[in-house]
Amino acid sequence: MTIKILTTGGTFDKVYFDALSEFHIGEPMAGELLEEANVTFSYAVESLLKKDSLEITEEDREEIRNRVVSVDESMILITHGTDTMVDTAKSLQGIDNKTIVLFGAMQPARMRYSDAMFNLGIAIAAVQILPPGIYIAMNGQIFNPNEVAKNRAEARFESMA
Repeated sequence: MTIKILTTGGTFDKVYFDALSEFHIGEPMAGELLEEANVTFSYAVESLLKKDSLEITEEDREEIRNRVVSVDESMILITHGTDTMVDTAKSLQGIDNKTIVLFGAMQPARMRYSDAMFNLGIAIAAVQILPPGIYIAMNGQIFNPNEVAKNRAEARFESMA
């Protein structure tokens, strides 16, 4: 069993220098976090994009979809910025025989106080136990992309069902 982790950037991998600086998307943090957690399963991290999710285009979504379809692994995690995560999840619908879980963070993984590691852990559990389909793992919950929205004011995802 190998879990494929595709990274697209977003807050999960952002680097801030100080309050006056612009951010940039750094190297993927998922592998580093999993090493620190001393996990015993096989995983492979592949960087597809290094973009804020507001900059992700339909062409980028097509690239993500094509990569998901082409990988041999049936368990796939995708790090993604939270602003357009739902759009990308919906663009992956119709892919059969793969369990795909998108997740991100409200605070960068490099920060001391971040939800990144928790969301990564929830996504890892979800991809191993859920049937094939598309899911979003945020705020300690698993969501259907057709029934969730980001609540910016509360900095969380909420079910619309």
